[in-house]
Amino acid sequence: RYVKLAVLGSLAAALVLNTHSLLASLQRNELSERRFLQLNKCPACWGTSWCRKFLNGQLRLESWGRLRLLDFFNVKNVYFARYGEPREGSRRVVLKRLGSAQELADIDTKICRRATGRGRCDLLQALPATEFASLNGDVRLLTPGAVEGWSDLVHCPSQRLLDRLVRRYAETKDSGSFLLRNLKDSERMQLLITLAFNPEPLVLQSFPSDEGWPFAKYLGACGRMVAVNYVGEELWSYFNAPWEKRVDLAWQLMEIAEQLTNNDFEFALYLLDVSFDNFAVGPRDGKVIIVDAENVLVADKRLIRQNKPENWDVWYESKFDDCDKEACLSFSKEILCARVTVDHNYYAICQNLLSRHATWRGTSGGLLHDPPAEIAKDGHLEALLDECANPKKRYGRFQAAKELREYLAQLSNNVR
Repeated sequence: RYVKLAVLGSLAAALVLNTHSLLASLQRNELSERRFLQLNKCPACWGTSWCRKFLNGQLRLESWGRLRLLDFFNVKNVYFARYGEPREGSRRVVLKRLGSAQELADIDTKICRRATGRGRCDLLQALPATEFASLNGDVRLLTPGAVEGWSDLVHCPSQRLLDRLVRRYAETKDSGSFLLRNLKDSERMQLLITLAFNPEPLVLQSFPSDEGWPFAKYLGACGRMVAVNYVGEELWSYFNAPWEKRVDLAWQLMEIAEQLTNNDFEFALYLLDVSFDNFAVGPRDGKVIIVDAENVLVADKRLIRQNKPENWDVWYESKFDDCDKEACLSFSKEILCARVTVDHNYYAICQNLLSRHATWRGTSGGLLHDPPAEIAKDGHLEALLDECANPKKRYGRFQAAKELREYLAQLSNNVR
């Protein structure tokens, strides 16, 4: 209590002492300033496709987001803004720096150390001496050997996945080609740096919402700021919603788990970070969308079938992780990359979001807590959730996940 009072007192004092500068910051549009966007860091940045919109003042931070004093609490560097087109009016968008201030500073340090051996340097002069510039205009393709292990997205990349990343790269005017040499030098470095430090934009671009993937829509970037479509309130805000709403959301979450695991493209997208603040719900359509896609591992099932690593065709059951922390998951990236049939996504959704094992911000019981008396008495829902989170039978989670999806769909139809 005393700590909170001290913090509030400090903020009040800072507000009084900095009234003039605060008023100035409220009037100024920092999103049109190159320094705020860290445009000077490019090509050690996320892109430039939306720079014209930023610099022309078409984006403005929402009221409190203009107060730099509050950046202390905005650890993730996520901002809400209004984006306006002359004929379309304005709409809400989400802006991300893709890392905390310290993480972004670490990027600069790593680039400098790789190039010069020192922690500080001129980034523009250092970049040509790093691996991010090694793939020059003579290189035809982005190959697995060049980037394997750089991030979760490419922990075990196939050529098919990398061709998809390059072909759908949105930070180039000549998108549509899988040939790396068709990108400019600066665009290649931006692509590789994004892939190495935070591949979320590449996940959103390669598996776009326009094609039915459950991710937020990628809009563009300028410097070290990317813009994505605003989806709605975080899933957390629906924790105590009416039972009918929570059943529908739970059904959608299990459908997402199924889609990312089994799809016609034969890419398995495994969610390595599953928590209530990584999903959001559309206010109009009620659709659940993934809004944090930094930690997504993509395994190419076609490649696994082709290479046939040891036990490749043996179904893999994820191990239940009964830890006392929030959003725990137990997994092996190597196994995710080497098996065709894996229950990881079902496990992650059931354990961390739906079942009684899910804990978040001091609450427990999961999204499907406190079911109506007749459903609680029946016990079928609780049994399915328990088996999905912590199976007692061999391959029990696979069957429980299937039956849970069907049961939740039935409940949703019953209440609509």
